[in-house]
Amino acid sequence: MRKLLSLVRKAPKRTSAALLMIATAVIVPAVLFAWGPERPTYTIEVPADHVTFNSITNNPNYGDERNFVTIKDADNTAKGGWTDDITIQNGKEYYVRMYVHNNAAANLNLVAENVVANFNVPTQTAKRIQIDGYISSSNAKPDKIWDQAVFSSDSDFNMTYVAGSATYTNNVFTAGTALPDTVVSSGATLGYDKLDGKIPGCYKYDGLVIFKVKATTASFDVQKTVRANSATDKTFKESVNVKPGDKVDYQIYFKNTGGTQLKDVVIKDTLPAGAKYVAGSTYLHNSDGTKQVADGITAGGIVIGGYMPEGDAYIKFTAEIPNNDALPACGPNTLINTAKAITSGGAKEDTANVVVTKECEAPTVAYTCDALSIIRLSKTSTRFKLAYSVDNATFKSVTYVIRDADDKIIDTKTSTDTTFDYDQSTVGKYTVQATITVEADGKDATATSTGCKAAFEITGEEPTTPTELPKTGATVLASVIGLGTLITSLGYYINSRRAL
Repeated sequence: MRKLLSLVRKAPKRTSAALLMIATAVIVPAVLFAWGPERPTYTIEVPADHVTFNSITNNPNYGDERNFVTIKDADNTAKGGWTDDITIQNGKEYYVRMYVHNNAAANLNLVAENVVANFNVPTQTAKRIQIDGYISSSNAKPDKIWDQAVFSSDSDFNMTYVAGSATYTNNVFTAGTALPDTVVSSGATLGYDKLDGKIPGCYKYDGLVIFKVKATTASFDVQKTVRANSATDKTFKESVNVKPGDKVDYQIYFKNTGGTQLKDVVIKDTLPAGAKYVAGSTYLHNSDGTKQVADGITAGGIVIGGYMPEGDAYIKFTAEIPNNDALPACGPNTLINTAKAITSGGAKEDTANVVVTKECEAPTVAYTCDALSIIRLSKTSTRFKLAYSVDNATFKSVTYVIRDADDKIIDTKTSTDTTFDYDQSTVGKYTVQATITVEADGKDATATSTGCKAAFEITGEEPTTPTELPKTGATVLASVIGLGTLITSLGYYINSRRAL
């Protein structure tokens, strides 16, 4: 099909159109029809003039007979509910049904010979499994027909035939007669009043093959635990506390909890940053016993074999935790280790934690109130401007205590800014003491100093701005001398002209 579509793209326009028609003829039947082969169809009113199976399109009891393989949940005991596809649930059983009808007209007395029904029930594990049903007869045209039904799931599963469940039901075998289990392999011979391979024409001789299959999904579990390597308590836990540089034992537990075999299971472990794998420390315990296995679990992973349903394994190895200086942060550090199981049914992860405390020198905490400057803004307003220093502490606020000339506290102001404008209308002399508040080591602390004390005065007059002094530089002085010389010379000239 891929080659045909490629040919359509490369061909000239007229040729391409013709090829496209051919491609359509090829593609459409494959998409629309799950049955086969393509064959002439008939109706109840105009049945076939020869032996042929399941080619009537308007069977009043069934519908279009070409869709003759259907399925449904075995818990559904109602008459209907048959479908071409179904989404499975783990562990449930399902019915597979085949409708069998010789379409030859009754008045022709044409009997189908060597009628055999058989099915293929795939053994592979997949997300989609198709069961095909076949009816064959030595004197039918065509001599073999087929149809299919599909089981599906979001996860991998397999489908198994329920041994001894196959029956054939018709107007004679009304309660169903047993068919051999070969119905899902080489086939089972059918019939009308006995299983002799002979079925007359007409829908009163039709019948149903029914059997059960069981769906089982692929499922597994992985658990990660840890313990201190040197601890007296050998219990593995989700989390342990150790010291920097200690060794720990990690354990990974794997179990096949589904109903399918899981082959070539891979276990991979990701150590936390700074931790080191101890060479030669990996051991595997399963149904074969306990054995040391090759390194690589913390690199690309190791293959621990295949596991049937309920099969399990333990993997243990040792790692060294980073020393104190290699730990990322002061105080408790939680180092997360991740184990991953990779199977044909998908992948799962689990984690275990190691808590290790990094010892760090206590930081030096310092905070000082350095200086306080005073600026007069108006006859009643004064600006306080603070300078402070902090190290491993956080500035929170500054408190100004104002005293009069008698050293009596007359006002207290607090600000979160280092610049504060203070208003006082009473004339007089004052002092102000600034005290800073900081947060250090999780607590509030204060600091002040003589440098953070200043005096100011309220005079009742606006502060004066100094006027600009006259410029007396060399250039100005030279200009003045030059001008004087010019005036003097001009006076001499005028006097000389008068004398003339």
